[in-house]
Amino acid sequence: MAENTERANRLAGEKSPYLLQHAQNPVDWRPWGEEAFAEAKAQNKPLFVSIGYSTCHWCHVMAHESFEDEDVAALMNAVFVNVKVDREERPDVDSLYMTACQILTGGGGWPLNVVLTPGGEPFFAATYIPKQSLPGRMGMLDLVPRLAQIWSTQHEEAASAAAKIVGHLREIEQAGEPADFGHDVLDRAAGILAERFDAEHGGFGTAPKFPSPHQLLMLLRHHRASGDAHSLGMVRGTLVAMRLGGLWDHVGFGFHRYSTDARWLLPHFEKMLYDQAMMLMAYTEAWQVTGEPLFAQTAREIAGYVLRDLRGPLGAFLAAEDADSEGQEGLFYVWRDEDLDAALDLDAEWARELFGVLPEGNFEDEARRERTGANVLHLSGTPAELAARLGMGEKSFAEKFESVRSRLLLYRSRRPRPHMDDKVLTDWNGLMIAALAKAARAFEPSWAREAARAADFILSRLRMPDGRLLHRWRENEAAVPGLLADHAFLAWGLLELAEATGEPRWLREATSLARILVEDFDDAQHGGFFQTPARAVGEAALPVRQKDIYDAAMPSGNSAAVLALARLSRITGQERFRERAEAVAGYVAGKAGQRPDAFAMLLCGLSPLHPQDERGGADVVVVGKCGAEDTQGLLAAYGRTFAPDATLVFKDPGDEKDAAETDGLCPAAEGRTMLDGRATAYVCRARRSCEDPVHDPEALAALLRKA
Repeated sequence: MAENTERANRLAGEKSPYLLQHAQNPVDWRPWGEEAFAEAKAQNKPLFVSIGYSTCHWCHVMAHESFEDEDVAALMNAVFVNVKVDREERPDVDSLYMTACQILTGGGGWPLNVVLTPGGEPFFAATYIPKQSLPGRMGMLDLVPRLAQIWSTQHEEAASAAAKIVGHLREIEQAGEPADFGHDVLDRAAGILAERFDAEHGGFGTAPKFPSPHQLLMLLRHHRASGDAHSLGMVRGTLVAMRLGGLWDHVGFGFHRYSTDARWLLPHFEKMLYDQAMMLMAYTEAWQVTGEPLFAQTAREIAGYVLRDLRGPLGAFLAAEDADSEGQEGLFYVWRDEDLDAALDLDAEWARELFGVLPEGNFEDEARRERTGANVLHLSGTPAELAARLGMGEKSFAEKFESVRSRLLLYRSRRPRPHMDDKVLTDWNGLMIAALAKAARAFEPSWAREAARAADFILSRLRMPDGRLLHRWRENEAAVPGLLADHAFLAWGLLELAEATGEPRWLREATSLARILVEDFDDAQHGGFFQTPARAVGEAALPVRQKDIYDAAMPSGNSAAVLALARLSRITGQERFRERAEAVAGYVAGKAGQRPDAFAMLLCGLSPLHPQDERGGADVVVVGKCGAEDTQGLLAAYGRTFAPDATLVFKDPGDEKDAAETDGLCPAAEGRTMLDGRATAYVCRARRSCEDPVHDPEALAALLRKA
């Protein structure tokens, strides 16, 4: 459909796909910025700030019902200065006003709609708002006049209420007394998760169910430290259930956002880059612990999906795929009975039995709770279990399954595809770089090259001359000053990439980012890192400077910072990095109360500082010729072994420049040489006792398992 440029509002010049989705609305939207607030002050109008993202189903629903409606738009334009925000472009704006929404309403979600004073203080918040009022929910046609009346006749009360909300937001950010998580923190966190574990279906709590891979990573560390079989059982049960259910795309691979039911059958269908990254980490580490073939297969398939569908032409990774196509959620992914006949012919009945396809469908319309005739594909057992049930050998089953899957993929490829949000986000790319580099060590070394391409893209196109990062790139424009998460996640990713490639440049770049992170975001007085930099951004200032500490859909910026700083302190010997990581832990522990499970990734990040073994985690230096068989054997042993407290540095003495740089960055590498002309692994503990050097990969793996 051709754009009506005469109709376009002030979003037409933006790069965000989400903002551009609203550029033709009759609502006179503006982007977030000083201009909108100046206009609100000049006209003494409140601001209606609507926050969402391009792949959000209920954002689309509200847009079609209200923001595309002339009557609603006329009311909004008369009463408000209207501002649209892409939460993925401006996570700082989203985070602050989501917290305000939770204070005001007790809940949250997207779309997030807040009404602000011209000073940016919120006095009303809601998520999805219908056009017409419903029982218990006021619609836009009634709500906007009501808010106009409040602003006109109860202005002082509204301003006072808004000021109190800001005061509450500031109280939340105030530091408590620094505390210590305690030596039993993993036991306590695992115990809380055990109480919430769904033993029948996997996962934690009831519907809706989110993947929460960071909690699974924490449980793997608890299992390693304590030998607790239940922690490993929770991980195994959850990963198997998610992989077999409808949360997993059995045709094209990749995980959907979350499950609307307890059985992981019926998903919300958007696919987010950060979910793929975290799930790739979880399946990789679970394979390292268990050797379960399904976990290795899933990790390979996640990476395959990302490299096929979410990799941009210049090597960076794109943000997300929408849930909707042709105006319906999930239409691209669901199957009707007749679709299988058309795609598979004689194999259709086999696929029906395999994937649980029913003539009446198994997919319910979320609003009406009615069967739609469509099916979400799912499996009732692992490949080994299904092969046995069908009387087939595992190899024969795998071959037939792949034949069916590839034909379904070809058939599905003819459907209109969901919208791709093709912006590049620094923090999400940092997370995928970390995941892909970690998986490369375990499964496929070539993935490290793909992670390096993405890292080169970010460092060349989203880094300013002073070394600081920008947050978003799209259509050859980099913009939005980088936040804590951008610097922390990329530093983490570069550390994983340094281990995967052995190239010292990645360690150098990670160290540089860590210095900026401490300089720009650190609260030196109270501990913890602020979400936004101390330096003036030159745009609309938020009324409160937040600290991002809770691990939610993504790990928090503070968790990623701790992970990067803790490992860097071990590798580089820079005590400042250790001190700042410890300060974050003290700040968070003082606020954590009885919920250490809410900081699962932070606990993972702290493990290199407080290794569970009494001798400390392993710092490994491998010295050998790059690409040589004996060198690759040692590096492969490191990659397939679950040793979360370990660090790895590689040095090739034949490359004098890189070897000298490695020695300068990592004191433990200095003076290390190949012994007897063979690749050699040096293993020292965090508490500075060293093992005898080893040449044998299995000997190295044994030392790592002890570490």
